[in-house]
Amino acid sequence: MLRFKMKETDDFKGLLPFFIENGLEYSEDEEAPEGLVQCWKVVHGDENDEHLTAGLVLSKRAGEYVIDSVGVSKLFRKFKIGKILMDKAIKTVIEKGGKRIYIVAKVPEYFKKFGFVPIKREEAPDFSECFSCEQFGNGCDPQVMRLDLE
Repeated sequence: MLRFKMKETDDFKGLLPFFIENGLEYSEDEEAPEGLVQCWKVVHGDENDEHLTAGLVLSKRAGEYVIDSVGVSKLFRKFKIGKILMDKAIKTVIEKGGKRIYIVAKVPEYFKKFGFVPIKREEAPDFSECFSCEQFGNGCDPQVMRLDLE
């Protein structure tokens, strides 16, 4: 029987290979995002043989909370681990007095389930390098989204 455990972690670099393997656009030498608030990981297995199954990175830039990354291994996407991570991030932002959360979403339909709504790029603070990436508009067309918490 699989047992999953969510843990807070400061090891952004440790999450990078997982994010890259699961299609998030990072390089192996990426630095932690500016304004890093918290990283979470979900693992299964025992303490001597943990297997990373999901991760989420929350930061605060331009005075706003931003979900920088959220990824779940394909094998475990039916277990609602992404929802558990998103709920934890939303709860954390509320506890810190945040009024909204932004994300640049490659899969906007998923984030709509949590109440995120698409907004024009110009309506969001400048928190992402996504739109200056050479892949933007060339098969990668993410949507800026916002979740209002009030």
